[in-house]
Amino acid sequence: MAGRIEDYALVGDLQTAALIGRDGTIDWLCLPRIDSSAVFAGLLGTSDNGFWRIGPTSEPDASPARADRRHYRGDSLILESEWDTPTGTLRVTDFMPPRVGAPRLVRIVEAVEGTVTAASTLCLRFNYGKVVPWVYKTTDERTRAAAGPDAVWLDTAAETHGAALTTRSDLTLTAGERVAFTLTWQPSYDPTPPDRLDTEQALEDTGKFWSDWVAQCTYSGPHRDAVIRSLITLKALTNPVTGGIVAAPTTSLPEDLGGVRNWDYRYVWLRDAAITMSSLLRAGYRDEARAWRTWLLHAVAGDPENLQIMYGIAGERELPETMLNWLVGYENSRPVRTGNEAAGQRQLDVYGEVIEALYLAAQLGLERDETSNHLLVKLVQSVDAHWREPDKGIWEVRGPDRHFVHSKVMAWVAVDRTIKLIESGHADGPVDQLKVLRATIHQDVCAHGFDRERNTFTQSYGSRELDAALLLIPQVGFLPADDPRVIGTIEAIQRELSTPDGFLVRYPTDGPHTGVDGLPGDEGAFLVCSFWLADALAMIGRDDEAQDLFERLLDLRSDLGLLAEEWDPLRRRQVGNYPQAFSHIGIVDVALALEQGSARRACVPGGAAR
Repeated sequence: MAGRIEDYALVGDLQTAALIGRDGTIDWLCLPRIDSSAVFAGLLGTSDNGFWRIGPTSEPDASPARADRRHYRGDSLILESEWDTPTGTLRVTDFMPPRVGAPRLVRIVEAVEGTVTAASTLCLRFNYGKVVPWVYKTTDERTRAAAGPDAVWLDTAAETHGAALTTRSDLTLTAGERVAFTLTWQPSYDPTPPDRLDTEQALEDTGKFWSDWVAQCTYSGPHRDAVIRSLITLKALTNPVTGGIVAAPTTSLPEDLGGVRNWDYRYVWLRDAAITMSSLLRAGYRDEARAWRTWLLHAVAGDPENLQIMYGIAGERELPETMLNWLVGYENSRPVRTGNEAAGQRQLDVYGEVIEALYLAAQLGLERDETSNHLLVKLVQSVDAHWREPDKGIWEVRGPDRHFVHSKVMAWVAVDRTIKLIESGHADGPVDQLKVLRATIHQDVCAHGFDRERNTFTQSYGSRELDAALLLIPQVGFLPADDPRVIGTIEAIQRELSTPDGFLVRYPTDGPHTGVDGLPGDEGAFLVCSFWLADALAMIGRDDEAQDLFERLLDLRSDLGLLAEEWDPLRRRQVGNYPQAFSHIGIVDVALALEQGSARRACVPGGAAR
């Protein structure tokens, strides 16, 4: 049975990732890419759907022991888990070397103290746990598993044997002894076996890669540890070959345990990727921003009129949604989905997020690029043509289109940032015409998206529902933070969308009935919304309240500093896909905002609040 979502650690090579439980079990790994089919899918099914467990030897039919300690080695994605046994201490070190050639997963087992017995049980199941591969020993004593187009090689000095459709090893180690296991993927039709990996050198090189990358971070505030862990997590979701940035490494981890709100997040949302790129930029990272800008140009190509809200990692447009009916789902949350039909939705806000990211890149010194400027003009022309139309909104509702206020605000952002890019010499375009468009959108939102009786903006034109995305109105500069309409909106959202523990849901849901999003069921507190609230509270001068909320959000992280998409306030558990880029963006952005706010107050006589 899969563990709690927050009990999983993440290791990855920037092109795919594995989730490892507290008991040393890998329950999720897709090869060769993060959006490929899984070779371990126990996370969404049962042990029959694939896993790899390494840990102390346990009694037959006994549950595997949970590690007594685990941590990442320094600022890296190298995981170390330790078990104290009656005869000694066992350590397992898990990592994936940043990829050069084939993807590899390395597990090093060692005795730290005394004499320990350990076991490795490798259960490979291709095609998301559906296919049992052909497993055999090669003439040079390597283990090869193959099915269809995929092959996986296991290299180890340990003795292995087959039992019950698994590959097993039993080890007895004394203090200082260590044995490595390396899993390597390659196409099954490749006639040349992969090279054997020097695991000790790979471990050293992986540690150096992460320490060198982290050294580029410019943030040095009081929350540095949380920010660094979040940045590392975001980096793990950033493909260095294509430049694409995925929303999460998993599919179908439920927002509502036992429900149907289970989606595939292993793709590049323009919104999520643009905001991730912005967070990386403000923390000092330029290379990822350049790579993402290039990815954007390739994905959108010469057809911005048909802009999609998400693409595949290499810019693929077709992401058909499929149900994997042989998987029972995480804690019986069905269906398990691959692909995402939201790729075909119209979401007007993505124009604003993309252009905002291009604007920030220019502000922070990324060189002018004529191709991206051409795209910029085409995008704002699309905004001009379509901003009056209803859409699916930031939350990708599967109900009817609406005139979502956040979508209109972000259309305004797209025009506003384009004007600023033109005026600063970073782009060319009809600035006077755009200023008229900017004013028109602003007037329309204020006239139709504001409830004067309740002094709050609403989720959509003519509705009474609220939406946590409205908290972004002062952040994007649509209205100043001290505008009474902004303060009224923040207070209304805090009052009406808060869970009992003070975190925010995105918008009201209607339990077993179909609500605005077209889906039955409820969901937990959407974590990035609570980070938005912390930022908004700081902007209106409620700094102590903002700091308290931020600290309570940090307390929700796993022992390894990771966050899923949502928090279930009743079960007090993380839910949704994991780890989630949006949640870690929230950590980075609020930490930066609080630091900037402190710096500004320090310049005011007496340190007055804003």
